[in-house]
Amino acid sequence: MSTFGMSDGLCARVPMLQQWLERAFLDIAPVAADAPRDRGSVHVLLASEIAHATYRDILVDYRDGAPCFERAASGLPARVGFGAADIDFACALIAELLRPSGLPAVGDESSARLMLLAGRIAASDATVLIQGDTGTGKEGMARFLHARSGRAGKDFIAVNCAALPETMMEAMLFGHKKGSFTGAANASDGLFLAADGGTLFLDEIAELPLNLQAKLLRALQEGEVLPVGATHPVPVNVRVIAACNRDLAAECDGGRFRSDLYWRLNVMPLALNPLATRKGDVLAISAAMLIGLHEKAPAMGAFPWPTKSALDRLVAHRWPGNARELGNVLHRAIVLREGERIEADDLSIAAVTAPVPAPAPAPANRSAPIRLQDIAKASKLDAIRHALRETDGHRALAARKLGISERTLRYRLAELREMAVA
Repeated sequence: MSTFGMSDGLCARVPMLQQWLERAFLDIAPVAADAPRDRGSVHVLLASEIAHATYRDILVDYRDGAPCFERAASGLPARVGFGAADIDFACALIAELLRPSGLPAVGDESSARLMLLAGRIAASDATVLIQGDTGTGKEGMARFLHARSGRAGKDFIAVNCAALPETMMEAMLFGHKKGSFTGAANASDGLFLAADGGTLFLDEIAELPLNLQAKLLRALQEGEVLPVGATHPVPVNVRVIAACNRDLAAECDGGRFRSDLYWRLNVMPLALNPLATRKGDVLAISAAMLIGLHEKAPAMGAFPWPTKSALDRLVAHRWPGNARELGNVLHRAIVLREGERIEADDLSIAAVTAPVPAPAPAPANRSAPIRLQDIAKASKLDAIRHALRETDGHRALAARKLGISERTLRYRLAELREMAVA
């Protein structure tokens, strides 16, 4: 793993950068620019200290004028230039350039504390249950737990339980013998054995049918799986990390999830808060996404640096779609911007304004009484809107969350469109 250092000169010139890097869960220490260094170390230096830099380092040019970012090329280190007006995003950008793979982008103090806890949990071999809204980074956290564990050298297998065909779930998880069912022309180990020695990440665990929940419980308790069509169980050594965007305790109360499995999974619980409550993470994730988008499309020209007004709007937004919505907003802004920088008006989100006072209720109209069926319809449509937001517009998942068929959901969406036109 690389070690990070920040030159004494840069610490004195831009003290805010060191504070940000520490808050971003990066272990960085002040160093003399000309000090001997370990092989593979990465230093952040002042541009004037280029004589002591390697191609792996980052040069910081703190000055007035338009910000810039130049990638490492032709043996020269990366360079980030900015002034006081752009210091917030510059700190986030430098942190993301340093961040090792497998470490989620964080810049909020609450997230740094959570990562510290996650690091301690990773060192154990206990089962972990991650809960949080869709798009809050549950898989990223699971990959971090794997990377910091004693199983890092083995496979990390991620599976979305909601995407597994219901008729094939058991065979895909636990494997099957040749000829055990129609179409089983060959035997298959299944996902548990594929992750043997490593980590199996079961996302959307609440989507597993109750009968499979019982078999998963046995696999966790006994450390063995019984492939479909087999007569003898097969031992397996897997660490399971489960995730859910619903309250599993409430699912247990409703009889939709086994309480014994819940307590077996909930050994080490981690809760991820919505992005809107993690303002610092908005900057960190934005920087990481813009680096990735620019890397994939270098023909777009200069790095799309957001203005301060654009950042203010991003931080103020409520992000019902969390990081996925943020990614969509930034991608559209890059495509639609007119200048080199991303302006607030390039973002497809409205500025947050003070709440508008509700209008005084109109006098009762005796000729148009309020009907219970209208109230019920409005309540159902509100529930549909909420479910679609939680599932990023995925109709099948939204229908399952609402407990209705996709066909019924289509009818309800048609009603929504009719109400909008009326």
